[in-house]
Amino acid sequence: MLVEEVMKREVITLTPADSIATAVKLLNQHHIRHIPIVDDKNCVVGIVSDRDVRDASPSILDKNAQDEAVQLRNPIETIMTSPVTTVHPLDFVEEIASIFYEQEIACVPVMKNDKLVGIVTEKDMLHTLIQLTGTHVQSSQIEIKVPNKPGMLPQVMQIFGKRKVNISSVLIYPYQADSFYKIIVVRIQTMNPLPTIQDLKDADYEVLWPKNPGDPS
Repeated sequence: MLVEEVMKREVITLTPADSIATAVKLLNQHHIRHIPIVDDKNCVVGIVSDRDVRDASPSILDKNAQDEAVQLRNPIETIMTSPVTTVHPLDFVEEIASIFYEQEIACVPVMKNDKLVGIVTEKDMLHTLIQLTGTHVQSSQIEIKVPNKPGMLPQVMQIFGKRKVNISSVLIYPYQADSFYKIIVVRIQTMNPLPTIQDLKDADYEVLWPKNPGDPS
């Protein structure tokens, strides 16, 4: 899945000269957590988060209203983060997830031809993950332990094909206890996966989930 398929195209922005008070107003008004800062060519030069704004705002215990007003009039460039990690609309969503994890950020502006064209947030990524894993539709999850070698996925999928079940998603991840195996996770749109599970067992595949009553955990 590409970034352009999940990004928000309507982005609230500010310029470096806009005030912190303006950022506070926009964050509250639009219920957002990040605002890209752009120059006169719509190129991203910084970004501010709701946390940046909170840290820059006077404490509620501060009784000096005049000082508070002065601080909020400061330009946003005094608290913005720069430079900014950006991505391209044709980047893969999986790459964005890696950026979020490695850089410990929760938002990336999307740039094309040096202009801001969208934004992807942590919430967007979670929504995409739900879609990719198929958990947003009523389905049953089956986990199959298979040898970590080429050709296993097509072999397993043949068994599902014989039952003509509708597959919501397929994921593969390592089997932590033994690197010579991997786990294939298949979500099928049926509330009775037992016939398919039996087919898998008859073909000598080890089904890790769902477990039969009495199976060791």
